[in-house]
Amino acid sequence: MNWNWSTLDDFLPAFGHGLLVTLQALVLGTLIAFALGLVWALAQRSPLRAVRWPVTAVTEFIRNTPLLVQLFFFFYVLPEWGLTLSAMATGVIGLGLHYSTYTAEVYRAGIDGVPVGQWEAATALSLPRSRTWTAVVLPQALRRVAPALGNYVIAMLKDSPMLMTIGVLEMLGQARQYGSRTFHMNEPIVAVGIAFILVAYPASLLLRALERRLAR
Repeated sequence: MNWNWSTLDDFLPAFGHGLLVTLQALVLGTLIAFALGLVWALAQRSPLRAVRWPVTAVTEFIRNTPLLVQLFFFFYVLPEWGLTLSAMATGVIGLGLHYSTYTAEVYRAGIDGVPVGQWEAATALSLPRSRTWTAVVLPQALRRVAPALGNYVIAMLKDSPMLMTIGVLEMLGQARQYGSRTFHMNEPIVAVGIAFILVAYPASLLLRALERRLAR
């Protein structure tokens, strides 16, 4: 394998743009996954079966179908029904929606882990239900599940190259486009792989440290 450093120099501008696109998709997708996941988790605890059952069915369907199929559905099928989204919007929504079903399970486990005594104390203090959730339950639940949520952020980062299939030029998409144009695939693909390692591995170490700290 011939390694050409000048190829890397030529690839840097495209790589920088791809990195920004990847981070943008990751941040926006994470916000959707965290917010919508909490909505799913709370809806699944609803005493109304008319709310709980449909939400459970939807989240199970999303969680058990491949992300790539969902991206293709949003990008290629929805326009047939009159709803057209840009590639970037499709990617962000697809990532966020897919991973929201996983974060919902994380939130559910965190809420279930709040001691019964905390609920009883809130009831004894006559706290409104909304206050019980925002001041007592959710702060404790989020503290317990922070490392698990972080793991899904890393998983989302590693799934971001799938956005290339619908035309989003994130890091891998930029590498593939550059390689197709210049016939130099080695350097850009290796650079993208190293970039993912440099981001994901330190993040995983930080999450392990956070998990140990919260376990004390």
